[in-house]
Amino acid sequence: MQNFASAAIAPPPPPESSASPHRRHRRLSPLLRRAAGAVRIALTSVDWKRPSTSNPPVASRDAERPCCSPLAPRRRRGLPQNRTPSINYPLTFSPSLAALSAFVSLRLRWAHIPVIIMMGLTGNGKLVTSTVGKSTNIRWHDCPIGQDGRQKLLNQKGCVVWITGLSGSGKSTLACALSHGLHSRGHLTYVLDGDNLRHGLNRDLCFKAEDRAENIRRVGEVAKLFADAGLICIACLISPFRSDRNACRSLLPNSFIEVFLNIPLEVCEARDPKGLYKLARTGKIKGFTGIDDPYEPPSDCEIVIQCKAGDCPSPKSMADQVISYLEVNGFLQY
Repeated sequence: MQNFASAAIAPPPPPESSASPHRRHRRLSPLLRRAAGAVRIALTSVDWKRPSTSNPPVASRDAERPCCSPLAPRRRRGLPQNRTPSINYPLTFSPSLAALSAFVSLRLRWAHIPVIIMMGLTGNGKLVTSTVGKSTNIRWHDCPIGQDGRQKLLNQKGCVVWITGLSGSGKSTLACALSHGLHSRGHLTYVLDGDNLRHGLNRDLCFKAEDRAENIRRVGEVAKLFADAGLICIACLISPFRSDRNACRSLLPNSFIEVFLNIPLEVCEARDPKGLYKLARTGKIKGFTGIDDPYEPPSDCEIVIQCKAGDCPSPKSMADQVISYLEVNGFLQY
């Protein structure tokens, strides 16, 4: 590889003679020199191929003169006689984090090659890296297929449906009913259940305040990836603190749908599907949300599902309420 900021480009000499004086390197265009301070461009290979033709070459006065003769005609931007260049492989370049793209047509002495230059190098020719949290020397790599392409393929818009509420409020039940309802309509979903994730991804976390915050952070990042893939991600967790939920919302400002199951504590405690309220009441579980740990209800969620004692909607009716919101707001088509 060669640095275009300091190196010149010379075309390969024709095989029948040495390079003539007029086949010397030419300065790069000012646009290219200004655009790429130290951009390295890799040309994989250039083959010189003689064009196939059945017609014999036409004799001319110029053909009798050797190409290195002082009397030989100077061909502007010409190719070696009877030869054409061909590039075997496409030219590829990697963009940087805040890359500035410049599309430059690089005119060489012997060919016109369209070149795409992505400004991702520093002055010394090294790639730009970043430090995020405790991770150093990392660099974001963009792929040619983005979220728009995946959403178009699935005919839906990726989003996150975040279901929050007390333990026993029916979050997992709603998530499964919602996933089933969307699947039956031809939409691709995935459920991130809080308990399921603690079997693997979050198995190293307990229920302390700092571990709960890390639990929500991880789920938010995973949900963001699913939404970027074009899926409708359904996350169901207690997520008791408003600040943690808002942090997840900030990852997807236009694709985060918060669903609050506003179920009274007495209803949840009467259900007690896992027997946790009974253990919390007897002091065998400490820091249980709703008993000796607070739950902060959402202040500006998109959907609120109310339930009173003896009058709770069915899972299907709750799922239909969420599906109706997704349909009205354009998430079920692209």
